[in-house]
Amino acid sequence: MAKTRREFTPEFKREAVALLESSGRPQMQIAAELGIQPSMLR
Repeated sequence: MAKTRREFTPEFKREAVALLESSGRPQMQIAAELGIQPSMLR
């Protein structure tokens, strides 16, 4: 069985990056809160 690929809206992507840049918290912590892999924030 193939896994279906999750799709994220442009708004979600912008907000995730803004949260990373403004919060000063580690990338791994923010990724865990958002339910995504840390590499997706790079």
